[in-house]
Amino acid sequence: MNALFPAGFRWGSATAAYQIEGAAAEDGRTPSIWDTFSRLPGKVRNGDTGDIAADHYHRVREDVALMKAMGLTDYRFSLAWPRIQPTGRGPAVQKGLDFYRALADELLEAGIRPVATLYHWDLPQELEDAGGWPERATAERFAEYAGLAAEALGDRIGTWTTLNEPWCAAFLGYGSGVHAPGRTDDRAALRAAHHLNLAHGLAARVLRDTLPAAAELSLTLNLHVARPLTDAPEDVDAARRIDAVGNRIFLDPVFHGRLPADLVTDTAHLTDWSFVRDGDLAAISTPIDSLGINYYSPAVVAAGTSESPSPWPGAPERVRFLPAPGPRTAMDWPVDASGLHELLIRLRDELPGVPLLITENGAAYDDYADPEGAVHDPERVEYLDAHLAAVHRAIADGADVRGYFLWSLLDNFEWAYGYGKRFGIVHVDFASQRRTPKDSARWYAEVIGRGGLLR
Repeated sequence: MNALFPAGFRWGSATAAYQIEGAAAEDGRTPSIWDTFSRLPGKVRNGDTGDIAADHYHRVREDVALMKAMGLTDYRFSLAWPRIQPTGRGPAVQKGLDFYRALADELLEAGIRPVATLYHWDLPQELEDAGGWPERATAERFAEYAGLAAEALGDRIGTWTTLNEPWCAAFLGYGSGVHAPGRTDDRAALRAAHHLNLAHGLAARVLRDTLPAAAELSLTLNLHVARPLTDAPEDVDAARRIDAVGNRIFLDPVFHGRLPADLVTDTAHLTDWSFVRDGDLAAISTPIDSLGINYYSPAVVAAGTSESPSPWPGAPERVRFLPAPGPRTAMDWPVDASGLHELLIRLRDELPGVPLLITENGAAYDDYADPEGAVHDPERVEYLDAHLAAVHRAIADGADVRGYFLWSLLDNFEWAYGYGKRFGIVHVDFASQRRTPKDSARWYAEVIGRGGLLR
């Protein structure tokens, strides 16, 4: 019997503005922290930047036609804050809004639901110069930006996500420094995490006040599946520490209006959390309609120490990460779909009544076009099939999963890895910008067409 998904299941793909748009200095757009960071020597492989990326800014029609040919019901993209509000303050730039109006209109004409993310890591550089996410004012500016975007685009876009992966923005950007803006300050990273949570809550309130009543509000988190190496108390405690600063630092404020007590204890040597003000947690816990989940692989942890600087404030002195068993992707990430099922069952139990969306899942492999121009990627097909099967199994086990957004539609600028890692189901020759659907794109179209997996 085939593994069919429920009627109305949302079949999508996902991208992010800085990774695909290009046109970095066109129509009023000013630098983001990623424009600045990618120009710092040694920060991005090969000195790559997102200046051109996949040139999506000029190829919207072509790219939407690819989506339509696959049968996508939804497309998740991000709005570039510095394209809409270049300095992070003041009125919107109409040409920036016009680009997203045109994108949404093209999607709607193709029968594809637009799903907009307000923030996928491209903070306007002027706001970073003023202190960035460790400063409360950045959260306030974000809420203003959310209002501008919703007022202009709310008649076309019905699903809105405030933030994508605030863990990465806070802890890779301000903790380990491997992402923009490249700072290495644990206390600043914890402040950034709180102010990202606050930005989400303040923006959710503005969106509720601005958008039509039927609009769907969401938040996307990259939740971590951290498995203890053994059942020894010190290894179990290592997993608890990672869960606190990787998952519950966001889940508890957003869904329960509280800070995790163990997180506060774990990080007491770094901060007293005095930057959390009265009313913050009430704002952060503004109700939302769904939770987006980004999942790629699990981790194995044990008692020990990790390298510094670390993206895990309060944990590196007590936690070490170990290689997980099994095959690995080109990112050297383990392939283990059971972690996705495990995560979804946890959320079923901990967040009853909260609909879930898989907003990113996919894999990078060393794809290339053969002499005939075809791109064969059997490993990616195998990865996607296994993870969709895990989602199907979780639904059968009672998890309320409403959709799956494959990462990614296009090969793109893969952050600190530049153009060396390919996640797309559509191959992009970056010299010519030629698009070639890979075998995985055809496979996904067949899955969508039948509404599930062959079994």
